[in-house]
Amino acid sequence: MIYIEKVRSPLVPQSVRGDIALSLAASTSLTGFSLTNSPDRTSASSIQVVGSLYAADHTSPTPSILTTGANSMITAFNDAAGRSDPTSINLAAGGIGGLTFAPGLYKWTSGVNILSSFTLNGTADDTWIFQISGTLITASGVQVTLAGGALPKNIVWVVSDAVTLGSTSVFNGVVLAATSVTLVTGVTLNGRILAQTAVALQMAVVTVNL
Repeated sequence: MIYIEKVRSPLVPQSVRGDIALSLAASTSLTGFSLTNSPDRTSASSIQVVGSLYAADHTSPTPSILTTGANSMITAFNDAAGRSDPTSINLAAGGIGGLTFAPGLYKWTSGVNILSSFTLNGTADDTWIFQISGTLITASGVQVTLAGGALPKNIVWVVSDAVTLGSTSVFNGVVLAATSVTLVTGVTLNGRILAQTAVALQMAVVTVNL
């Protein structure tokens, strides 16, 4: 799912395989889509989305469900951001390209700028949490490689500022952003996006992994 709490979603995607939900704003803020409302107007569809689109102006019970979802998103953000006893603090000063991460909790007190690909190595039962007190930026072509059976649903990126994924990069995990998320042209994201202000997809592919 792509979940945006407020403001607008300037989306021009190539493909979204999952649902899109926009809380606290009308469906007119879901730009870049040709929307078709469902007969009961509780949701909408688009040829660019394999799933449904929801907004605050859809009919009941959608608005209350979106409010619940927004509250759950904030709860998830606070829970992930509040985890203590990190495996590492400020690893590589935020320049984590080329590294291999075992399961654990990794914390940075500033932004993370990823210039080259890196690997998460663990089993399907392992988890990774990345706490970033700043922006998260990846360079073009960066790949987050999963090894040993690691799954996108068990990877959480909790970012206190904006997230920007560079063109043609491949990213895995659940992105919890305090502000906006931008996927530049050609990005592939396997996971989910939960942003508190806006999401911009520039001809990107998003596949939900639950």
